[in-house]
Amino acid sequence: MTRTESEQKSKQLKQRQSKSSNMAIESKPSSIDPRSGFCNSNSIFYSKRKLTPHPPNPYLDVTTFISSHAHHGEIAFLDASTGRHLTFSDVWLAVDSVASSLSDMGVRKGDVILLLSPNSIFFPVVSLAVMSLGAVISTTNPINTAQEIAKQIADSKPIIAFTTHQLVPKLAESSLRIVILDEHQSIPAVRNARIVATLEEMLKKQPRGDVRVRDRVNQDDMATLLYSSGTTGASKGVVTSHRSLIAMVQIRLVRSKGNEGLEHRFLCTVPMFHVYGLAAFVLALLASGTTVVILPKYDMHDMLSAIEKYRITSIPVVPPILASMVNGADRILSKYDLSSLQLVSNGGAPTSKKVIEKFMERYPAVTILQAYGLTESTAVGAYTNSLEESKRYGTVGLLSPGMEAKIVNPETQDALPVNRTGELWMRGLPVMKGYFRNAEATASTLDSDGWLKTGDLCYIDDDGFIFVVDRLKELIKYKGYQVPPAELEALLVTHPEISDAAVVPIPDEEVGQYPMAYVVKKTGSNLSDVAVMDFVTAQVAPYKRIRRVAFVASIPKNASGKILRKNLMQLTTTSKL
Repeated sequence: MTRTESEQKSKQLKQRQSKSSNMAIESKPSSIDPRSGFCNSNSIFYSKRKLTPHPPNPYLDVTTFISSHAHHGEIAFLDASTGRHLTFSDVWLAVDSVASSLSDMGVRKGDVILLLSPNSIFFPVVSLAVMSLGAVISTTNPINTAQEIAKQIADSKPIIAFTTHQLVPKLAESSLRIVILDEHQSIPAVRNARIVATLEEMLKKQPRGDVRVRDRVNQDDMATLLYSSGTTGASKGVVTSHRSLIAMVQIRLVRSKGNEGLEHRFLCTVPMFHVYGLAAFVLALLASGTTVVILPKYDMHDMLSAIEKYRITSIPVVPPILASMVNGADRILSKYDLSSLQLVSNGGAPTSKKVIEKFMERYPAVTILQAYGLTESTAVGAYTNSLEESKRYGTVGLLSPGMEAKIVNPETQDALPVNRTGELWMRGLPVMKGYFRNAEATASTLDSDGWLKTGDLCYIDDDGFIFVVDRLKELIKYKGYQVPPAELEALLVTHPEISDAAVVPIPDEEVGQYPMAYVVKKTGSNLSDVAVMDFVTAQVAPYKRIRRVAFVASIPKNASGKILRKNLMQLTTTSKL
């Protein structure tokens, strides 16, 4: 690519990002159906939820925005494993101390800082300190290999990394300056590792008042660089602005309204490096004055024990956790006191009607809510906000405040009306700026009018509720017919001897592709592959039949609960099944 071509692509990208931000806050047309939110004149679905006006000051970073919110909260973060906690005043003092230390280390606006860590009460402190300087926080999964982390480092080019002493070896070959997060730990002697400081030392620094204003931060500046899961291709850096993060916090504050005056305690069961955990537990709940109890890593026993010990009222879950709570309900309810639990928010992947119904039957005092979002939309998209809304089984909810949607025919690109299935496109302030240094991928995901192509096949009903049918790129094409894997998976898990399942396409010269099922049997089951195929055959059209079955110990999934089909497809091609 020539320099001129590169400059043209960069200009087009900036225009597309600007258009996305501007069009997201335009006034709604008058010809909108109040029931569905659909406008016949432009084929756009508009949110029915009330929008809080976005802060007009262009020079506002997300850290300052969050810290300016008044509330009556006392304890901000509490470590479930140690009981160590930070009050809200502790948090903001620590943020300013770390920001001052980073500034003295030469960190400036636009610099990328890597955060490689399990969940901790200091994860938010580091993230907020970095963003307050106009620098960019880039997180990564602690279980990633050194090679996978090196790939992200090569792409994002961070100048400093925060990590724990146990994870230092994964950064030893990076030549990055490293700050150790653990308290009361001697600096490990790891060959080639450039350990320059500890968080403990940073927290002792007297904060300077001029740090946050040294480099003026604009709402459109990059704040986070999270890497998408890569379930449908190579992992890409998602560029999220301060504007998008502020919009996300505003939306989550609207969602939590009605809880004022109540002492809510949230348990963070999801990884903070993921957009789900970062959006809710690092940022949004801090603005509401809510106490967040943090699990260093997910474990069912630890989660249930923490609910009992700390009188947790709300937990986020992904579908596998929800299914485990349903399947083990008798044992769980006899062993743990969950009487404080009021709310479970479920997201990350589709959940079957049967699982939801069983959960409501076994935990009648708990309201279950659904949510939908992507890394590319800052975990914002749609949600249910009441038991009544959640009883519309299969829905991920109504559009979030300020969000717009289209349902687009994947083949003709025509926008569709209510109750028609197509690809979901979304537009709004929380939508990403684009993929980092990847104009081609950005252009294929964000159109010229700022619409984010989600890759999810959905429809929106007469009342404005969104239903996810499947992933567009995961459809199995059998003799020209489209077979949604999620439909077959939802059917398989209704079998009394199946605890989990995944369906993938198998290439075939004669039919194109046919569905294969990976099945996890319940303990003690003698279920055969023929029995599985017969079970499905009796309930679906001929072209949807399962043609092959393999039994496995577990289904590989990412941090948000989505099935890693590419892993299963690789297993299929390398095995002798």
